[in-house]
Parts: sequence; C-alpha cells; structure tokens
Amino acid sequence: MRYAIEGADSRVGGEEGMSKLWKRWLLRIPPPLLFVATFFAGVGLQRLVPLPRLSASSSEAVQIASFGLLACGLLLALSSVGLFWAVRTTIIPFGTASNLITRGPYRFTRNPMYLSLVLVYIGVAGMLTLAWPLLLLPLPVVIINTIVIPFEEARLQDVFGAEFAQYCSNVRRWL
Repeated sequence: MRYAIEGADSRVGGEEGMSKLWKRWLLRIPPPLLFVATFFAGVGLQRLVPLPRLSASSSEAVQIASFGLLACGLLLALSSVGLFWAVRTTIIPFGTASNLITRGPYRFTRNPMYLSLVLVYIGVAGMLTLAWPLLLLPLPVVIINTIVIPFEEARLQDVFGAEFAQYCSNVRRWL
C-alpha cells in the first residue's frame, strides 16, 4: 500500500506503517477540537463514573483561580492569533508560514496557542469543578507535544532554516 504521509509518498507496512497512519490521522484533527473532544469525554465519564466534587469552602478559591486561568488563556490565544493575522501568516498546521513570529508571547514560548488551550481547558474544568476532564488533559497534551508540534517544527525548520533553529535555541517549546 502507498500513502501520503506528511507530504511525501512512502511505502507503509507493519507496525511502523500503522504508527505513521495513526499520526497522520491525528494531525488532521484541529488541536482545539482535540481539546474539546477530550473535555467532553471527561464530562461523559463524570456522569457515568462520578468523582467527588470539591467542598463548598475550597470550591470558591478554585472558582476564582479557574476564572483567572480561563481569562489568561483567552488573552494569550487572542494575542497569539492577532500576531498571526497582523503579519498575514497561517495558523493552520498544514499551511506554509510566510513569517516567523518571535515577538509578543512568542518571546517566552514557541507554542502560546497550545498553552492557551491548556489554560482554558483547566479554567473551564475548574469552574465546573469536574475532575474527569482534568484527569484526561494529558491525552491532548501528549498528542500535541509528540505529534503535532514536531510536525509543525519540521515544517518551520524547512521554511526558515537557521533563523528557526536560533529561535528554538532561545525559546522553550512550552515555558
């Protein structure tokens, strides 16, 4: 069988081929949708196998902290997307970037949009005091960190070369 994997045709077979197909399939899921699907799976689990909720006294503190995380996540997302729009480059992982953004939140993290998804996710789960979504949060983070980001970084390396390598040496992937 022949499949187009990450933009190139390659012969795929056995476990390695299944792994590449699985990665290719996961790359097609928009990252925000991956987080939303995981969150709703956690909500479903919370209904099927309820975990204890927080006490009323600790719940207020969690609500305040959760709202802060949600607000920070939304601000981070808006500022990050705004920078992409300002320089007219793509936010689509399969798109080809026309500019390497290294200012704003990109001075501190190479992936502020993914970080914002994590903050919003935690904020919403905390505001709703749902434990299952929090327990499932590592799933989309692992997929993003091991499949999506390496794919995006390889594309950016191809387009921007030494400039991107220098940026990576100065700025961490997450924080």
